[in-house]
Amino acid sequence: MHTIQKYSLIALSALVLAACGGAEKTGNSLAEKKTALEKLQNDQTALNTQIEALQKEIAGLDTTAAAANAKLVGISVVAQQDFAHYIDLQGNVTNDNISYVSPRMGPGQVKAIYVKKGDQVKKGQLLLKLDDAVMRQSVIAAQKNLETLRNQLSFAKDLYNRQNNLWKDGIGTEVQLISAKNNVTTLERQLSASEEQVKVAEEQLRASNILADVTGVVDNLNVRVGEIFAGLAGIQPQLSIVGNDAYKVVTEVPENYSGRIHTGSKVLVTFPDINKSLSATVTNVSRAINANNRSFEAEVRIAYDAAIRPNQLAQLRFQDYAAAKAIAISVNTVQTDEKGKYVFVAVQEGTKLVARKKAITVGELNGQQIEVRSGLMAGDKLITEGYQNIYEGQLLAAQTK
Repeated sequence: MHTIQKYSLIALSALVLAACGGAEKTGNSLAEKKTALEKLQNDQTALNTQIEALQKEIAGLDTTAAAANAKLVGISVVAQQDFAHYIDLQGNVTNDNISYVSPRMGPGQVKAIYVKKGDQVKKGQLLLKLDDAVMRQSVIAAQKNLETLRNQLSFAKDLYNRQNNLWKDGIGTEVQLISAKNNVTTLERQLSASEEQVKVAEEQLRASNILADVTGVVDNLNVRVGEIFAGLAGIQPQLSIVGNDAYKVVTEVPENYSGRIHTGSKVLVTFPDINKSLSATVTNVSRAINANNRSFEAEVRIAYDAAIRPNQLAQLRFQDYAAAKAIAISVNTVQTDEKGKYVFVAVQEGTKLVARKKAITVGELNGQQIEVRSGLMAGDKLITEGYQNIYEGQLLAAQTK
């Protein structure tokens, strides 16, 4: 390069000397000097053009020099992949099948407790025993009254049968026969009523046994032996059971997502406290928007799990968008100018690797990955490191990831 410049200066000096020598021979008129200057300028332009052409040829052939001036960047080959977008919200666990146990026949004194908080119980299992002394006496009295009526009815029937036989033989009066029959009928009705009284007394006695209404886990047990069990102590339940039916996770979804979350939407439910995650779908979406917080309710039903508890916090990740064979790149590589979004890619041009600017159209964002809907193709070499300080056409030396 220095040799070319040296020769150019020698040639230019020779032209100047020749012009000066010619001037001495022909005179020093102004017109002659202007003509000589113009000729020199034209010759200089031609020389500069030749110099630039030689520089380009040398740069194209001298790969060692090009490599020395190239900028080192990191390159990642663009590939198609499945892409999804998620909405992250927080919810809590609820259970529709929570049984608040209470005595059927009114409050009673607790004589025995057969379970403790956290026990797994089955439907119909005995939980508490209330004082049943009065009820047992009622059953005994009802049963004795029933037995008396049965004896009376048996005697009345025997009397009626005898009176009927005498009537057939022409003995006695019709009034006596009708009276005997009415007595039997009355006693039969009394016996039926007495049988019902026995059933009521026995049912009252059974009601002193507090049984589980559902199969589940004893969640609250706020009563002790000797206390009165009424079902509630103030506003708190004395005994409740959480059923083993499916739980549901409920969350409030902002109104602006009303068109993106619907029944059947996929959701990942995570319980951070117990380090547990599971996949589910939205089972119900409220049709009304809450005017106070501009949100609507979404429910996700999940299978029963002993480790999951009602009112436990859960994190929900709703999948509201998915695209197969999409182009997704790191959001950090996307830059913006007055024309919009763009990235730099490395393009092989002959023996050189150069940076080229590509305008892109972006879509959804998922964490650090952003969807590119146009502008990039699979196989493009995206510059992922060193892209901040490069320019269009810059020579590159790349490390491919």
